[in-house]
Amino acid sequence: MRYSLLLINQEAQDAGVTEEDMAPFRAAFDAYGKSLEAAGVLVLADILQPVAASTTVTLRNGSLQVQDGPFADTKEKLAGVFVIEVDDLDAAIAWAEKCPGAHYGVLEIRPTAISFQNGAWHELA
Repeated sequence: MRYSLLLINQEAQDAGVTEEDMAPFRAAFDAYGKSLEAAGVLVLADILQPVAASTTVTLRNGSLQVQDGPFADTKEKLAGVFVIEVDDLDAAIAWAEKCPGAHYGVLEIRPTAISFQNGAWHELA
């Protein structure tokens, strides 16, 4: 099954984390990504830029509306996503437990329902 491990945490600048503080976390995420890849379970991994770099788009009210910044104002933000292909939820939980982000944030594990691959939509659940 395919699962997304959604890393949700307070952004570094909001938590008072410096660039120097980030060095061990970058090394830990590097090792984590390499271990996912070595195990053959990694589909993709993205660590996102801060929410201030986001742009929201909507067609509500019948016209295009583009807005800088996040749509929702929350303390914790989506910081990254790891998409993995594993046998079951227990295996996804085991990989989430190994994620460095679990030490300071939350990992939401969500199974993929439908995926677009090779020019077509495929139900995965």
